[in-house]
Amino acid sequence: MLQVADADTQLATRRKRTANGYNTPFIGKNRNLLKEGETPPDDTIIYPMAFLVEKDAGAVVHPHFHSADQYQVVVQGGGSLGKHAIGTVAVHYTDAYSAYGPIVANEEGVSWFTLRNSWDPGARYMPANRETLRAARAKIAHREATCGPLPPLSEAELAGLTAVQSETVIEETQDGLGTWRYTVPPNGTVVGPKPDSGNGQFWLVTAGSAKVPDGELLSVKSTVFVGPDEAIATMTAGPNGADLICMQFPKRVLG
Repeated sequence: MLQVADADTQLATRRKRTANGYNTPFIGKNRNLLKEGETPPDDTIIYPMAFLVEKDAGAVVHPHFHSADQYQVVVQGGGSLGKHAIGTVAVHYTDAYSAYGPIVANEEGVSWFTLRNSWDPGARYMPANRETLRAARAKIAHREATCGPLPPLSEAELAGLTAVQSETVIEETQDGLGTWRYTVPPNGTVVGPKPDSGNGQFWLVTAGSAKVPDGELLSVKSTVFVGPDEAIATMTAGPNGADLICMQFPKRVLG
């Protein structure tokens, strides 16, 4: 079943202040949402997680890694991620057990989505977890990609589109990792890649609006998860067009 989260609803009802910004869950739970004594989701199954992280100016997230494959998409502000300058819209992918960072917010602050297709217990910071990382490399090699920024189209640019345009952001690999951008004219429809070619897809609205079949229009920063066993995703733009990013996870034995 598709999982859909509208940004207007999530930001109005679930946005929580943190020590240096805000955190808003969109799909699934992260470690901060588990109740005392609650069993975490099984990390060997598809379990989509999507949440928006908003960091204040000058905030720093130190180098770390996760035990799940992960996308991060910068949707506002900017700064740096490791050696890369980041801004709207930058796409960052890491395989599980691939260390990255630091993330440093500029004077505007920086906001990004964290997107995963399986449960993750939280960041493991370096260098304290170096031995855990080294042991994991026996099974999973380091893979990381940082692309963009890809500034979303303006209202005028979307209104001027006469056909769907597509752009490859991360070239699809043999194991199904891949990322694509679609700019869709008003009321136009785009059909995504086959979900079973990878291990689940997240779609993100970066400009305009769009909807899934029989769904309501989704605003900017809304997310949709399509499982690998689902039908091919179809997204229809609203009356002002849509700028969409589709991010597909690689096939992998989870856990």
